[in-house]
Amino acid sequence: MPFQLHATQPLVGKPVAVGGPARGRGVIAAASYEARRFGVRSAMPTAQALRLCPDLVLLPPDFERYTAESRRIMEIFRSYTPLVEPLSLDEAFLDVAGCQHLFGDAIEIGRAIKRDILRQTGLVASVGVAPSKFLAKLASDLDKPDGFRVIRPDEVRAVLDPLPVSKIFGVGPRTALRLEGLGVHTVGDLASLRREEVLRRFGSSGAWIHDLAHGIDPRRVVPRREEKSLSIERTFERDLADREELRLKLLEFSEELAWRLRAAGLRGRTVALKARYWNFKTVTRTRTLDLATNLGPRLYSVARELFDRVPHVPMRLLGLQVSGLEDVRVPVQGTLFGAPRPQAGRTSGEPADERREKVSAGLDQLRRKYGRGTVVPASLLGHERTAARDGSDGLGGVETAGEPGAGDEG
Repeated sequence: MPFQLHATQPLVGKPVAVGGPARGRGVIAAASYEARRFGVRSAMPTAQALRLCPDLVLLPPDFERYTAESRRIMEIFRSYTPLVEPLSLDEAFLDVAGCQHLFGDAIEIGRAIKRDILRQTGLVASVGVAPSKFLAKLASDLDKPDGFRVIRPDEVRAVLDPLPVSKIFGVGPRTALRLEGLGVHTVGDLASLRREEVLRRFGSSGAWIHDLAHGIDPRRVVPRREEKSLSIERTFERDLADREELRLKLLEFSEELAWRLRAAGLRGRTVALKARYWNFKTVTRTRTLDLATNLGPRLYSVARELFDRVPHVPMRLLGLQVSGLEDVRVPVQGTLFGAPRPQAGRTSGEPADERREKVSAGLDQLRRKYGRGTVVPASLLGHERTAARDGSDGLGGVETAGEPGAGDEG
């Protein structure tokens, strides 16, 4: 049973989009259904969106508010079942099979949660109820933005067969073109092919898409999805050549990523820097640490080292990513013969600094109570902060393990 959320008052009925300013290189991050009727889409340059819809209401991103509302929604979900698998800030799978004696069947639970969300947050939720994750996700997409769709076992074929084959997870544009070459245009066409033929032509992903075409999806709802990486990147309104200004961006990104890591109870081992230049050439530099870290100064130290290894020419985009994530509760391997072990994120030659971790924990409490911008490094005072509310084409959040077969080949 997946849920997808949509805002209501006070902008209901108006063409609204979230994105960066048109005067620079801002892009649309999300658009209301009213805006989509004018052709406004996510990832579209804001200037183009305003040409298509001159009355577009453009709002800046507010990641803190989205996160807070997401937590409220997830709390409502977990009040009905502990089996909640978040897909993103505004979407999740729920397994309610064991809760029916308490709250009624899946349809009753879905309607109750939908009412609770509207009453407590003012948001409307699109609900899909079905016997598998794939079908439930599909059902929730069919009647957005304020939908409630049920797919019963005996209705699977009637619902699936007329849909375009692109509705199958794992069938992207390239795979769809290959299937069209075989005369496959709908899910029903794909289901009619012999499994062996699809497997021979598409490999292991062929078995996956053929099963989904028959409504077969054995995946269970997993309450905690495995985070793969955290990333932030920013496209600038103008190409930046000032190295000190770019370093300040990296410091900002490092502190923001460190905050997100600690908030998620994670540390990361691999730091990657991404730079895109005026001619759209993109380079990356990566370093893997001996021990994982979630401290801003340590991430920034590595980021600066990587930054010094890229060409010194004007940049259009700058980004930072932390991967190789691990739970902070995972024990740290000791050293041979009891030699002192460097703390997470520090190389073997660096002294342990427990005070820095204690300071970070104290500052995090202040940020949670008074807002993320309450405490910042002194060098960022007066500097326009963008990492938490960037409206360009670059703000990255937590990247989660994708749906099996969800990507297209190539």
